[in-house]
Amino acid sequence: MLIGMMLIPTGDAASKLLSNTHGYHPFFITWARFTVGSLLVLPFMPRRCFTVFRNPVAWGRGLLLTMGISAITFAVALEDLADVFAVFFIGPIISYILAAIFLKEAVTLPRSALLFLGFTGILLIARPGFGFSIGLACALFAGCSYGVFLTLSRLAAGQEEPKALLFSQLLIAAVLCTPIALIYWPEQLFTSPSTLAVSGGASMLGNMFLILAYGRAPATRMAPFVYFQLVGALLLGWGIFGTLPDIWGLAGLALLMISGFGSAFLRR
Repeated sequence: MLIGMMLIPTGDAASKLLSNTHGYHPFFITWARFTVGSLLVLPFMPRRCFTVFRNPVAWGRGLLLTMGISAITFAVALEDLADVFAVFFIGPIISYILAAIFLKEAVTLPRSALLFLGFTGILLIARPGFGFSIGLACALFAGCSYGVFLTLSRLAAGQEEPKALLFSQLLIAAVLCTPIALIYWPEQLFTSPSTLAVSGGASMLGNMFLILAYGRAPATRMAPFVYFQLVGALLLGWGIFGTLPDIWGLAGLALLMISGFGSAFLRR
């Protein structure tokens, strides 16, 4: 689980390098991430898993993932990794609200209070009205898309195998991204093939490790480790790009961590 939570921000750090250093357009990077991930998963897919493409929920998840990853790729090109990941974590809050409304999942006062604490942390980082940027707006949109994606994932979990869901979301997103990727196709495609491979491979492997971890241990035990993505993003942003959040950003990150670990403790 820890490896997976470090790999996911590693994929986004590679995307930031591709955009800022090598001049790749975020839409092309998004397509490359999904395409590389699909090709890596394909050899391990049994034939029975291809029936997932008959499920409309799988297509909904693929569309939402396309929008979310496109937005976060733009966000990491413009903002610090840690800030982007923190704002992106509005996703679980959105999912909690939608699951309560549409899936009739239980709502508790302590859990709601902790999510409000996490939302306060996001506000401290984003500070809408006080220099709120286009990049953080993209991260916010990505987080909202991911929240709906998580809700559909809960709905699909009882219908399809986890590996089928992983492959379908990658392939559907790759197909949906292809037309716009062709518009922004780089003149020199292979200026940084290794970084392209890391961007797609790290993201795919991170999600695969996440699925494997949830298959081997209770979700309540694994849930706190999801928030190590924030730690990974903070360390990668500092180590690769030499950036750290300001004091308000660090305070917001702390509130998000408290909210995440507190929510996991309540689920126990």
